[in-house]
Amino acid sequence: MEFSIATLLSNFPDEKLVAAKALEKKLGCQEENGLRQLEIALDALEKIGILVKERGKYRRIFEPGVVEAKLRCSSKGFCFAIQNVEGAADIYVRESHLSTAWNGDRVLVKITKEGNRRRSPEGEVRLVLERANPSVLARVKQSVDRVGRQVYRAVPLDDRLLFELDLLANGKNLGQAIDHLVHVEILRYPLATQPPVGRVAQILGSDAEAAADIDIVCCKHDLPRRFPNAVLAQAEKLPTSISKTDLKNRLDLRHLVTIAITPDGYKESDSGTLLVEQAFTLEKIDAENWRVGIHIADVASYVETDSSIDREAQRRGRCVHLGEMVLPLLPEAVLERCSLLMGEDKLAISVQLTLSSSGQLVEFEILPSVIQVDYQLTQSQARAILLRHETPIGRAVMHDLAPVIPTLDQLLVLSQQVKEHRQQRGGFALEKPETTEQFSSQFSDEGANNVLVTLRSRPDRSLLAEWMILVNQVVASHTNALGVPGIYRIQSAPDPDDAQELIKLASNLGIELQLEQEDVVLPSDFQRFIQQFAASKSQKVLDSLLEGTLKPAFYSTAPGSHFSLALDIGYTHCISPAQRYSDLLVQRILQAVFQHGRDRRTTRAKEQVNLGHSSAHGNINWNVLPPSIHQELEAHLTAVIVPLNERQKEAEDAEADLAGLKKAELMKERTGEVFPGVITGVQSYGFFVEMQVLLPDGKYFYPEGLVHVSSLKDDWYEYRSRQEALVGRKNRKQYRLGDRVEVQVKSVDYYRQQIDLVTVGSDHQISDEDLDEDPFINIDDE
Repeated sequence: MEFSIATLLSNFPDEKLVAAKALEKKLGCQEENGLRQLEIALDALEKIGILVKERGKYRRIFEPGVVEAKLRCSSKGFCFAIQNVEGAADIYVRESHLSTAWNGDRVLVKITKEGNRRRSPEGEVRLVLERANPSVLARVKQSVDRVGRQVYRAVPLDDRLLFELDLLANGKNLGQAIDHLVHVEILRYPLATQPPVGRVAQILGSDAEAAADIDIVCCKHDLPRRFPNAVLAQAEKLPTSISKTDLKNRLDLRHLVTIAITPDGYKESDSGTLLVEQAFTLEKIDAENWRVGIHIADVASYVETDSSIDREAQRRGRCVHLGEMVLPLLPEAVLERCSLLMGEDKLAISVQLTLSSSGQLVEFEILPSVIQVDYQLTQSQARAILLRHETPIGRAVMHDLAPVIPTLDQLLVLSQQVKEHRQQRGGFALEKPETTEQFSSQFSDEGANNVLVTLRSRPDRSLLAEWMILVNQVVASHTNALGVPGIYRIQSAPDPDDAQELIKLASNLGIELQLEQEDVVLPSDFQRFIQQFAASKSQKVLDSLLEGTLKPAFYSTAPGSHFSLALDIGYTHCISPAQRYSDLLVQRILQAVFQHGRDRRTTRAKEQVNLGHSSAHGNINWNVLPPSIHQELEAHLTAVIVPLNERQKEAEDAEADLAGLKKAELMKERTGEVFPGVITGVQSYGFFVEMQVLLPDGKYFYPEGLVHVSSLKDDWYEYRSRQEALVGRKNRKQYRLGDRVEVQVKSVDYYRQQIDLVTVGSDHQISDEDLDEDPFINIDDE
């Protein structure tokens, strides 16, 4: 089992002594090679003063002025170390102080010069904790070494990696790979004056366009496409049936009519294993109340902590959706056992929500259960049923699924009421048309976006999203109320300066916005802004600008607010434990409460609480979990939270990269063609245009390209930052944010996903008087 220094040190969250035997188990170092690697690492960390050995055990030394950070370098050689603490200053690191660290590496940085208001602090890399580039995309070149021998080197395509690798032959004819794009595995990182060494794992093509886009993305982001043999072997040994022991202390819900809704044609693996993680039940309790059951596949019962499967899932962090290919979090054998397939008894974590007829949450209970799915619908089938009054529905669907139609209708009614309650507290969402670009969120909740995105004419997605968001909210509030360790999804409020910039730009486009409170941004402000944008011809541009002000959401071990959902405290991810490691961790926390939670202050106390029920909130003044279990959970969550956020970002980047390559490929074929578009951004060097491109299947997609200022030959254009415009000195022609233009595709850089455009037939002019009085008259109005 390979491990990084960061993984090793994560087992030292404080200054407590840790035995080598405990580290062997945690890191999976049972074999001789792994034990030897661990021994070498511990010795090295002891020699450089990171660890100290006392009584045969190790303790970490936390040196003042040494911080953990991630390197972000430029092609010019200078780097900044980005600290893990939000709001902490970035540390400038000179190229001579990188100590062989590369762009993206996690490092320990020693601060050598304190910063001030005008200058960043400076530092030097003390230790590389984790390499971000175990492999690179590169181009092969041939050269001659000092003794006249022909050697081959790999030049990384990423110009932020300022080195070349010596290539070992490893049985490949490297002469045939000269000037080709290759995937290079790094065998040895730089050592003193010795350059890094690698081997060609795969020759991808003569250039990026000749290579498969999936290959490029997987190699660029080092995405594993196969599971290690040890992981596969362990997965195959998992039980294939539920035993009587498994059913002990579980609520039997198999008598309830249970419905699952799955994505259209979505398979989690190449062999066709269907992944179903959530199912619904609905009961009418009395004249006023409904009980909605959301049942989540109990993955934690199959994936044991610190097992080979668990360590591999932790390394992956999240499944990655690359078009029709999915790189899963867990092996297929695990998915087969966990997936809530129709007609099979399955273990689940059930969240039972009691709601009033107006959709108000009355109470809830979270408990382990066993269920059986009676009806399995695709999203298309669910959509057809929910829209049957607007669009015709096949007789076969009506006949086969007739028993679930009333349930779906009522779930939709209640979900719309839940949505209204979310909006009443200020929560907002962006509504977008369904296009070919819906690649990112394969999750049923708000997914990876910074804001909930709803698709027009998709009541099935709206239904799922509202229930899943409510479940995430309920589970987070419950773990927080119990005082047990937890993982929370946090989104901070936008910076007031960014909000004011949005207000200014909207004013330029004829929309007057105002914050409720000066210098404070509230979710209700953005909810109101989105409603105002809906009436504007520039809605898409304005929505995009608003989305750009939102801060990215992240995982934290401390509860906090979620801006776009308007939650002051308490939100998490728990509904996709087979796709996100964060959700699996939350399940483990719930399992710990189910199995070890103390429902009373002492064994002698008569009064007790139901630890799974909302009635426990405010009635607990003792530690729910035993100290040893509480501390172990807390230490583990603290250790994984930073890499968990990094894996999430890597998955998002990979998915966006593939989408960008596909756009570039489609636009490469359309070089020379003319398309309508809208200006989405203006800079001193040019303006960006989002084009509307119709595909043969009748769907639109919206690639963005740049009209460089140098291509505007008719005049000298000045950038007006206050007005977000480029204005000609002589002819007063202008290009403004939100303007509609026609552009021609001039060229496309496939690998960098850059589309160069030129304007076509634009003769929009204004006078100096017009510019002063109303510099942003819309073209369509003139």
